[in-house]
Amino acid sequence: MATENSNNPPPPPPPAPSLPQYPEMIMTAIESLNDKNGSNKSAISKHIESTYGDLPAAHTTLLTHHLNRMKQNGELVLVKNNYMKPDPNAPPKRGRGRPPKPKVPLPPGTVLSPPRPRGRPPKPIDPFAPTSIAKKKTSSSSGSGRPRGRPPKKVKTSSPAAAPDGVPRGRGRPPKVKPAVAPVGC
Repeated sequence: MATENSNNPPPPPPPAPSLPQYPEMIMTAIESLNDKNGSNKSAISKHIESTYGDLPAAHTTLLTHHLNRMKQNGELVLVKNNYMKPDPNAPPKRGRGRPPKPKVPLPPGTVLSPPRPRGRPPKPIDPFAPTSIAKKKTSSSSGSGRPRGRPPKKVKTSSPAAAPDGVPRGRGRPPKVKPAVAPVGC
C-alpha cells in the first residue's frame, strides 16, 4: 500500500467557493426580500440557499451565529422574530437602569471641602467638664472592671484519692432492673 500512496499524489483540495461573507449575504437577503415587518431567519436562509447554491454543511449554525452577532452590534434589529435594518432616524437605544444625574458645574473659584472621613465621629468635648475625669478615663481601657479577653484556665489540683472506691463502672447503658414477679396461682 505504501507504494500506491507514493505513486499517486494526493488530490488537490477543492477550490474554495467564492461566497461572500455571511453578513453581506444576510444584508442582501433582507434588502431583496423587502418586507416592511422584516424577514425571519427561515426566509433569510431560503433566500441565501436559492441565491448561492454551494453552501457549507454548517449553514444554519453559521447563519444563526452571524444574525446574533449582527443584532448585538446594532447592524440588525430583531422585532417579533423578524430581522430588519435599523431605522437611521431612530434615537439610540437606552441602556438598562436609571441614568446618572447630570453634574452641575461649579462656578470658578469655589473650593471643595474634603469628603467626610470614615467611621463614627468623636463625641464633642464639653469645655465645662472637670479635667480629672478625662484623665481617669484615659487610664482605664474599656470602662468595666474586667480585663479584656478570655480568663486564664485554672489548674486542677485534685489528688487521685478523690475518685470513688469500689467496682469501676462498665461501658454502655446499664441493664434495666426487672422487679421479681410472684407466682399468680399459689
